[in-house]
Amino acid sequence: MLGLKGKRAIVTGAGGGIGNEICARLASEGCDVALFDINRIAAQQVAAQLSSVKTSIHEVDISDYEAVGFAVNEAVEQLGGLDILVNNAGWDIAQPFLDTNPEFWDRVIAINYKGPLNLHHHVLPILNKQGAGKIVNVSSDAGRVGSTGEAVYAGCKAALTGFGKSVARELAQNGICINTVCPGPTDTRLFEEFAGKGEFGQRIRSGLERAIPMRRLGQPADIAGAILFLVSDDADFITGQTISVSGGLTMHG
Repeated sequence: MLGLKGKRAIVTGAGGGIGNEICARLASEGCDVALFDINRIAAQQVAAQLSSVKTSIHEVDISDYEAVGFAVNEAVEQLGGLDILVNNAGWDIAQPFLDTNPEFWDRVIAINYKGPLNLHHHVLPILNKQGAGKIVNVSSDAGRVGSTGEAVYAGCKAALTGFGKSVARELAQNGICINTVCPGPTDTRLFEEFAGKGEFGQRIRSGLERAIPMRRLGQPADIAGAILFLVSDDADFITGQTISVSGGLTMHG
């Protein structure tokens, strides 16, 4: 990918399966990486594999506006600047909407929608001042087509996509590109928690594999590849776009 060597990136949810792959791919292109995760140990384990670049580790709850601001300032100081933000962190528990409660809604909204808003609000002034920067929001195809058992989560992801397009319009003339990647079913620990283990989980997996035209679940590397393209100089004329990485499960004209 063009133009990534020497860039500085924040990745949220860096300790998870997709986050791990995003960090590894950024590092392989010569990017320094600030790893944001609520689980410091998970972030440290990922950072230990990125020996060729500068890294910083930040234990932060992205739903906490003040904590995010502190972590962003700390990351900028430690990396010497900032060029890229990847809003990858997310959380959900699959259950029918009528079985949920307002406390659950609040947590899902805080992590999946307010968290990225917090990151944007603290990062955009930095990118705006320098007149350049790339942001990729990791949404979900659940926000494009809906998903049984993920109503609140899907609503947050749809909102995140619309928010990204709106801010992309506001800041396009300032040299800032904001795009969205929507993973389809992806083989991660979060998917395993969603589907469950044993025979029931295997039925869900098999059903999805039959439904996906490419006949397999996505892998973290599939998602990371799309993100790397969008934060590179190869995508300098792309902003406000939404790309599904779903093996053809969700096709949009």
